[in-house]
Amino acid sequence: MPEKVARKAEREESETTPFTTKNYVLFAVGLLDIILGWFLLRAGHITLAPIMLVAGYCGLIPLAIVLK
Repeated sequence: MPEKVARKAEREESETTPFTTKNYVLFAVGLLDIILGWFLLRAGHITLAPIMLVAGYCGLIPLAIVLK
């Protein structure tokens, strides 16, 4: 009987999503940062736009994927 309980717990654990609300919010903020960075780049802001794009692509999006 304890084996059935252990298998059920493993199955329930594997069925849960690895991402939490914090991950989705951070990912959305990263996407908004990237979109705003592209609009700023198009508008000619050659200093702020690359900073925002690098922060989004290299900071926020990977952080949203890695954090638990």
